[in-house]
Amino acid sequence: MDVWSSLMGGFATALTPENLLYALIGVLLGTAVGVLPGLGPAMTVALLLPVTFALPPESAFIMFAGIYYGGMYGGSTTSILLNTPGESSSVVTAIEGHKMAKAGRAAQALATAAIGSFIAGTIGTVLLVVLAPLVVKFAVSLGNPSYFAIMILSLLAVTAVLGSSRLRGFCALGLGLTIGLVGTDPLSGQQRLTFGLPLLVDGIDVVVVAVAIFAVGEALWVAAHLRRTAAHVIPVGQPWMGKEDWKRSWKPWLRGTAFGFPFGAMPAGGAEIPTFLSYVTEKRLSKHPEEFGHGAIEGVAGPEAANNASAAGTLVPMLSLGLPTNATAAVMLAAFTQYGIQPGPLLFDREPQLVWALIASLFIGNTLLLVINLPLAPAWARLLQIPRPYLYAGIVFFATLGAYSVNLQAFDLAILLVLGVLGFMMRRFGLPVLPLVLGVILGPRLEKQLRTSLQLSDGHVSGLWSEPVAVVVYVVVALVLVWPLARRVAGRRRTPGGPDAPSDRTEDQEKVSTR
Repeated sequence: MDVWSSLMGGFATALTPENLLYALIGVLLGTAVGVLPGLGPAMTVALLLPVTFALPPESAFIMFAGIYYGGMYGGSTTSILLNTPGESSSVVTAIEGHKMAKAGRAAQALATAAIGSFIAGTIGTVLLVVLAPLVVKFAVSLGNPSYFAIMILSLLAVTAVLGSSRLRGFCALGLGLTIGLVGTDPLSGQQRLTFGLPLLVDGIDVVVVAVAIFAVGEALWVAAHLRRTAAHVIPVGQPWMGKEDWKRSWKPWLRGTAFGFPFGAMPAGGAEIPTFLSYVTEKRLSKHPEEFGHGAIEGVAGPEAANNASAAGTLVPMLSLGLPTNATAAVMLAAFTQYGIQPGPLLFDREPQLVWALIASLFIGNTLLLVINLPLAPAWARLLQIPRPYLYAGIVFFATLGAYSVNLQAFDLAILLVLGVLGFMMRRFGLPVLPLVLGVILGPRLEKQLRTSLQLSDGHVSGLWSEPVAVVVYVVVALVLVWPLARRVAGRRRTPGGPDAPSDRTEDQEKVSTR
């Protein structure tokens, strides 16, 4: 009962006129950014981090939550009308959504996406209310070795599944950990990686890193592949659904929610896997399988519900453990640091008003999304006609302004440019940016937990696995690292051309291979 009374207190904070205004601004900004291809909520939150310095923490996070949910919804509009997902999690929606739009059913596709997002987001937030305090109670009982092991697992899990190869993922993680080391050693006071520059003694601000990697890097990448022709957008009227559409959508909404929430709560779960699983499940269970590939409404309803449910699931580890599982959560974690708030299990005890106001604002933001976006769908479609040069010129301007406002130092602009070029090069060579950002944010905390664990064990390495939870986590880490390699080796042995297969090549083939 204490949880629900705390939630009511959160509603009292979130429903003040000022915070309602910030929720509305966040929802509108998030939807607008989600609609525009190539942008995303992570970039928007990163751009707004410096702007929110003057706001109370509750107002800032309420706005960030609106941006997060709005961005998830807005990506479906681009997928359906333009066949260009605004977010990677909206890729599956484009498969059936764009086919529906080309068949003249764009209104129905947008409607089932909006209503499914509302239902899944609401159910996911209820589960967040129930599960987050339970996770906190478990987390409070953990010691430094267990925390260190869990952080290692989260970093490795996220790194191992992103990008075109594991090597690229670990390279990105290494870059992030290196950037996180810049500054002064907290124990010895020695300078690390400062290159004799006094302005680097305090380290590189996380806000500057996030803005550079997400905003400037993306703007440079788009500029290198700029198309000046306006996108062709399928016209759409007011979204609506008929009786048959409701009948075919409500079960996919619930099944999509069941897929999305647990995957969002897991390290490296994300929204891509549950949206794909939801699509495959609906295709198998549908009474109209012949429509899949030609515009089946179930193929839009299920993945969009999974998408938004995963967004709610992401907040469980972020609020209870201080561990982000996607890019937007990582930037929001940086926002906690910006306000001098230590994320983790004690967050619910130290900042209860902030946490419960944030959770309450998710219910409010979901409702605002449904009420506002259904009538505004045609207006969002017009945003796709904005010329790219104007759009990304504005992004670079606000990124520069935001980075400068952090410390009012021109040196930060040089750091912004250097890291922006790094973000561009990472996109060019297929390195995922999320491991880098996670490395910058979690690297110093990881080092702190490691040193504390070793101090408690008088320098003995065995202290790192002195707790049962730590041992279990390290076993999982070993499986994450070894299992794909073992599966690949086993697969090669089974194939006829594998290393253990008998050789039946002719003498002529041997001569050719020798040459």
